[in-house]
Amino acid sequence: MNWLLVIVGAMVGAPMRYLADRSVQSRHDSLFPWGTFTVNVVGCLVLGVVTGAVTEGAASSQVQVLLGTGLCGALTTYSTFSYETLRLAESGARFFAAANAVASVAAGLGAAFAGTALAQAFWG
Repeated sequence: MNWLLVIVGAMVGAPMRYLADRSVQSRHDSLFPWGTFTVNVVGCLVLGVVTGAVTEGAASSQVQVLLGTGLCGALTTYSTFSYETLRLAESGARFFAAANAVASVAAGLGAAFAGTALAQAFWG
């Protein structure tokens, strides 16, 4: 049953990633990959909330599989983040490459912590 939950979550998360990435990136005339940055940070926030909800007993492990593994797994993209950072560095945009790496990790961790704190405040 868990594999079906992962598939259903991913069927929603993958198109969300594509549409959100294209929407955000089209609004910025910059080398910085704002679309990928946004979906990764949002995914970290959602995963933090889901994990916090499960920890507080407000959500089941099936919700964690559906939303955490399926949706967030397809919504976020470490491979695209890595590729875009490498592409920036190779094209001479080293500042943007470093900024992407540092900001993505810091914002992702911050969003995950904020998500778990929000879940604890709401359900704890």
